[in-house]
Amino acid sequence: MKTLNEKINTHFAGKVVRKDLTKLVKGNAIVPTYVLEYLLGQYCATDDEETIIQGVETVKTIIAKHFVHREESQIIKSMVREKGSHRIIDKVAVQLNDRQDRYEASFANLGLTRIPISDSIIKEHQKLLSSGVWCILTLGYSPSDERDHIPWFVESLKPIQVSNVDIEEYKSTRKEFSKEEWIDMLMQSIGLNPSEFTFRSKLLQLTRLVPFVENNYNLIELGPKGTGKSHIYSEMSPHGILISGGEVSKAKLFVNNSSGEIGLVGYWDVVAYDEFAGKTKRVDRGLVDIMKNYMANKSFSRGTQVYGASASMVFVGNTDHSVAYMLKHSDLFDALPKDYYDTAFLDRMHAYLPGWEVQKLRNEMFTSEYGFIVDYLAEILKNLRKEDRTHDYTKFFELSSSITTRDKTSIAKTYAGLIKVIYPDDAYSEIEAKEILDFAIENRKRVKDQLRKMDETFEEVDFSYISKSTGESFDIETLEEIQYKPKPVVSEEDENQMVSNESTNKTQEGIQLNPGQKIIRDNQTGISYDNLFGAYLLNSSNITLVDPYIRLPYQLRNLMEFAKLIAEKKETDAEVKLHLVTSNNEDYIENVKEAFNQMIYSLESMGIIFSYEFDDFIHDRSITSDNGWKIILGRGLDIWQKTGGWYDISEYVQEQRICKACEITFVKG
Repeated sequence: MKTLNEKINTHFAGKVVRKDLTKLVKGNAIVPTYVLEYLLGQYCATDDEETIIQGVETVKTIIAKHFVHREESQIIKSMVREKGSHRIIDKVAVQLNDRQDRYEASFANLGLTRIPISDSIIKEHQKLLSSGVWCILTLGYSPSDERDHIPWFVESLKPIQVSNVDIEEYKSTRKEFSKEEWIDMLMQSIGLNPSEFTFRSKLLQLTRLVPFVENNYNLIELGPKGTGKSHIYSEMSPHGILISGGEVSKAKLFVNNSSGEIGLVGYWDVVAYDEFAGKTKRVDRGLVDIMKNYMANKSFSRGTQVYGASASMVFVGNTDHSVAYMLKHSDLFDALPKDYYDTAFLDRMHAYLPGWEVQKLRNEMFTSEYGFIVDYLAEILKNLRKEDRTHDYTKFFELSSSITTRDKTSIAKTYAGLIKVIYPDDAYSEIEAKEILDFAIENRKRVKDQLRKMDETFEEVDFSYISKSTGESFDIETLEEIQYKPKPVVSEEDENQMVSNESTNKTQEGIQLNPGQKIIRDNQTGISYDNLFGAYLLNSSNITLVDPYIRLPYQLRNLMEFAKLIAEKKETDAEVKLHLVTSNNEDYIENVKEAFNQMIYSLESMGIIFSYEFDDFIHDRSITSDNGWKIILGRGLDIWQKTGGWYDISEYVQEQRICKACEITFVKG
């Protein structure tokens, strides 16, 4: 068992489960992950293989016997009638029938409606009065000759969720894990393989948990299809509900004026709107106005009454165009329906999560390792909602005075939410706090930048801050700002001079080369070997590449692409010696030697004399050229995240690949 799995099972015994087990028991049951993991947690919350096998079989039996499939509803009804009662798993919603002064239940899969249910059950589980809760219940049948008699009744009912958690135990146990281990465990808990994600990509995923841990948090995420935007809100917690953006109404969301019933915001911690984007969608303008008031003031009025609630709002949808297109021709809210394309409404968003940075989910991105039973994690997050961490960043930092109160509140809430998720024990350094604050500011800045494009009356805001310990000032830019900055306008005279320089002095390629550093951020695109260091290879005849990790197929691809760049930068009739210093082990060395020997013959025809050696003691990564430049490579040639494979254009175009964070330093010898 992996070291992290052993640690997880040691410190959270009985509260974790192997994440691939849900696939084994789900079958064709259309049921949320938290329902399955609730059951698995009863029988498989262990690392003992024998117990797991028995537990999986038990859960399979429970699902087979008690889960109600719609197509088998008549069989289940017959079984209840014959036996007098039967235990079932179904989604139950309750409404008050005021004419008969009783509560009545509806069963999503069984198809029964208006079944009487006792007041005592409703008092204990008030969330049943909203849009439905998954339950394990005993349904009874008692026939009678009385007119209008309903033979069905609910004997007992238990919502599928963990009832009690020890929040102090959870916090104290956090100290047993490093930051990296804890984040990886959370990633595994939501079903993802942390080895497939960079630190920034992990933050993007974990920010989706912030609405569950922070009261009245407003989050929007727009991006391409297939990135799992809505998954967490439908599958990962019994305290969140996902509804279609087109199904929202004032009565359903806030309060029904005719019946006086409170809507979804009164019962759920998180209300998420799926498929929120779509320019042609029709929207109730009155609903937008109520939502604006609620998102700003945590209250809403219907009729003469004013109500308060703590539900967070999440809006997820698909974009219509690429980021570059939107930034040039419109803005990042471009895909929203007309009535939601409202600066006053959008200004209420505490964070805009860049969905275009989230890779489409591939099989290898899901985990089969251990993580929290999601229902246990959901209860922990619910408990943490009670804590206020919105001023914690002030221990280390002071935000610019030009940042408005609404901006500060937004930044503080994102910061507080991520701190609760990653550092629930409140033990973290200033450097770790800076990582979270930078990310929180960026996600609010993304909102404000687009509002300024939509409405010129929004003033430009200086999203900077200073460290109280050092006095150092930090400016924050969004990643898309860095990637898609407009190129400087060049005069015709300067352009002619650059062309002249290129023809007479190829070393400069029209660019003044200076020692310095280039910093690449997680998830940045638009990067190639050429635009990073191509100009620094000109006029080279002897180049040494030191990179300890050139052994896996994608690393060998990177090496060939580096050789291709050298071929493009040298004179056609010149020869360049390329020497590789790398390390290896017995698992790969024979295959790698064969690959290198093939490269020798292949590259020779292009005027590149390739050679290699193995040195098991190297650690640094660099390119050294006899033209006087040394390029220190923070990650070697391995600067990109995995592509989607042969049919992903980024496999062939470096600028389309998503980067890992690294630094490139240029030193003049």
